[in-house]
Amino acid sequence: MTRPLKLILGTVSALALAQGAAASELRERAQDMFAPLPSTIPALNDNILTEEKVDLGKALFFDPRMSASGVFSCNSCHNLATGGDDNMETSIGHAWQKGPRNSPTVLNAVFNDAQFWDGRAADLAEQAKGPVQAGVEMANTPDNVVATLNSMPQYVEWFEASFPDVAAPVSFDNFAKAIEAYEATLITPAPFDAWLNGDDGALSDTQVAGLELFIDKGCSACHNGVNLGGNGYYPFGLIEKPGADVLPPDDRGRFAVTETADDSYVFRAAPLRNIDQTAPYFHSGKVWDLKVAVQIMGTSQLGTEINDAEADQIVAFLGALTGKMPEVVYPVLPAETLKTPRPTGEVQ
Repeated sequence: MTRPLKLILGTVSALALAQGAAASELRERAQDMFAPLPSTIPALNDNILTEEKVDLGKALFFDPRMSASGVFSCNSCHNLATGGDDNMETSIGHAWQKGPRNSPTVLNAVFNDAQFWDGRAADLAEQAKGPVQAGVEMANTPDNVVATLNSMPQYVEWFEASFPDVAAPVSFDNFAKAIEAYEATLITPAPFDAWLNGDDGALSDTQVAGLELFIDKGCSACHNGVNLGGNGYYPFGLIEKPGADVLPPDDRGRFAVTETADDSYVFRAAPLRNIDQTAPYFHSGKVWDLKVAVQIMGTSQLGTEINDAEADQIVAFLGALTGKMPEVVYPVLPAETLKTPRPTGEVQ
């Protein structure tokens, strides 16, 4: 072997070693901040998962008769065909009323520390009860939901199979637990999980560069953990408040839950998995371009300008958080009977 060739090969080998060391260092940093999705469905609080309960929850998730009008189901605002949300600024509900906030994705929501933008629900079971009773969403009542379920013998059988040790299995609490059980299965493993677990080829060079920027710029201070968010509360406009077109002044966020002045305009950090599937962005749903959303976060939360090239790389990294959907087969629902409450479009 000639000396020049040896030098060339030596240089290539040194570069490869340096790149490998850099990749290993970045992975170690990332593993300190993030966690891959687990390979199994996480355990739920006071809610044992069974196949019967998951199947029941799936039926309830897709059943529009859980709404007063018979028009809206959980899937209406958390459409599993479009990223687990409805891709609208704010959702349309009962009597075509418009809700106050953007609908978050239900995908991987089981990993959030709390549910809703203001964290007012501790878990998915508590969250499932909210939209059913909200006047601008499904506008129903617990009693009417239970009456509707009891009117259909197939539902009664499914509840008995799902809650075999309960004297009265058809209840609003068990309705919510069944939906929680189904939603807990909506987990989307992504290329980033494979990369965290050691697969160097799972991310492109641009995505790796975007991850490094995501960490170095400080994005990971709020968007961390298994869901890259969903686990903390932060003021929107920590450094510089966005304009009213992005941060509506009449929505004070977590203040409505705690009634604490320090919680004014505080919101739960958005989980970022599948974020490139769930436009528009922020609780207001006012921003449709993910790149623009990234740059707004730079100025408002970090006090730094994220230029176009940097934003493109960060958006590329965020694309590595888009995962594989579980197979969703539309359920065949029980038939209503003469005892089933009739739908109504009246606004209370």
